[in-house]
Amino acid sequence: MQSWQMQTAKARFPELVKHAVQEGPQDITLHGRSVAVLVSRELFDRLSGNEQSLVDFMRASPLQEHDGIEFERSCSLPREITF
Repeated sequence: MQSWQMQTAKARFPELVKHAVQEGPQDITLHGRSVAVLVSRELFDRLSGNEQSLVDFMRASPLQEHDGIEFERSCSLPREITF
């Protein structure tokens, strides 16, 4: 992972973004300490699980076509909480 000083990252931001997209995460430092990492949108979505929207996920469900599904609810009492 390439490291960029904060001042350099600010001055060369378009280049920094290009490196993140083409080469992977880019480390940003301030006073010699790592303070941030810039990643491409593609990598961020993959790591955070945002590749698919909830609507798309629900539409892909094998149960999507079934209108008459009923779910049974438990009639048991809730557990007792003691302090």
